[in-house]
Amino acid sequence: MTEIVGTRVVHRRYVPYSHAHYAGNLVDGAYSLGLFGDVATEMCIRTDGDEGLFASYSDVQFRAPVRAGDVLEITCEVVKAGTRSRVMEFAVHVVARGEATPESPGAAAVLVEPVLATTATGTVVVPPRS
Repeated sequence: MTEIVGTRVVHRRYVPYSHAHYAGNLVDGAYSLGLFGDVATEMCIRTDGDEGLFASYSDVQFRAPVRAGDVLEITCEVVKAGTRSRVMEFAVHVVARGEATPESPGAAAVLVEPVLATTATGTVVVPPRS
């Protein structure tokens, strides 16, 4: 199973304003966790030919806000592989952010330096190989 250690998956996602729940167009932390589930699913498909099941998180850190209008880059990397388990590290980076003003409601910009918003370590399980 060590051949899949180091495998990496990257997704990008625009955060719609319909997901804002709090003042300042903040999005709840569960949004990032849902994205981690999406990249973990693709990872399991690529490495094991199955969607797999998320079993647990051993660590989750909310480091910076995610806002409606952000463009996020979500990464997943396999750091340990057992017979049926895969330990993965996840990160959400904000790579672009809306900068709406009354004069320019659709203004947005690519960030010079991406902002690390959320990190996690999680374990998924996959069916035994035949």
